[in-house]
Amino acid sequence: MAGGYGSVMRPGSTIGFGAVLALSLFLPEAWLFPGTLIAINAIALTGLVVLCGWSGQFSFAQAPLCALGGYVAAILAARTGLGPWAALALAPAAGGALGYALGRVAGGHSLWTQALVSYALTVAFPQFLRWPPIEGLTGGVNGLYLDLLEAPSWTGLANGRWSFLVAASLLAVCLALLANLPATRTGRAIRAVRDHDLAAAAQGIDVAHQRALASGIAGAAFALSGSLMAGQFGYVGPTSYGFAFAVQLLFGAVIGGIHSLWGAVVGALFLQFFPSLTAALGKGLSALLFAVLLVAAIVAMPRGIAGLVERLATRRSSVP
Repeated sequence: MAGGYGSVMRPGSTIGFGAVLALSLFLPEAWLFPGTLIAINAIALTGLVVLCGWSGQFSFAQAPLCALGGYVAAILAARTGLGPWAALALAPAAGGALGYALGRVAGGHSLWTQALVSYALTVAFPQFLRWPPIEGLTGGVNGLYLDLLEAPSWTGLANGRWSFLVAASLLAVCLALLANLPATRTGRAIRAVRDHDLAAAAQGIDVAHQRALASGIAGAAFALSGSLMAGQFGYVGPTSYGFAFAVQLLFGAVIGGIHSLWGAVVGALFLQFFPSLTAALGKGLSALLFAVLLVAAIVAMPRGIAGLVERLATRRSSVP
């Protein structure tokens, strides 16, 4: 982490990702499906790192923005016949545009207002998808089905293995691109606005634009994640990405480390495996344990698991 603001992709990290991709060629198919979901959720959590951790905003809009990405993928496949690669290009563009617009509307207000505006969008978006004038495009209450992401014949790979390679590769690209953001002029401006918006404005920084820009970057990540999720399950509907999904992603980001890109990966691992480990307790006790762990994490690890690991590593390296 650089000054508590971001993570730096070190050569060892790149080697690690390369090793994971190479290892995936030999892992059983059953292991790859959860790995694909981890990569997809981690992409979404990188958006929360930028939006909440780095720019200091708050949002529930990750749900409708993920839904937007899923619907872009489904509509392109079902209504136009374009392939999944077109969706992977257009979904982030659509999510970035909507995220930027939302940031212009809510970014200049208090965190409470940001929460209310994004909550309103999260609640209204599923109703919009059911709106009669557009239900012929969105499928209305039934949603849309699309073909699962298929491996090209020239790869010789099974579909599940190909899906993992695509998701993990896109996650690596997101991490690499966002890791460089803190060192850029835009990244420094976003941090200045987060730390003290009045001082940033006095220095000539357009506060509203920088917050909207962070929201747009996050929106692109959310939409990319949503398009991959739709391709993974072959379906997207108005109830696929609700308020509970938005809160779930927030929990994962907080527990993993909302100020760190690697916290996004840790948070995605938590979201994938924690429900399975507590399923035997029943839905009520599982939710209670989840809440208790969240409160404990906020108190004991305000920067999440990734922040705790980094702090321990720094302390150890400083010991002679």
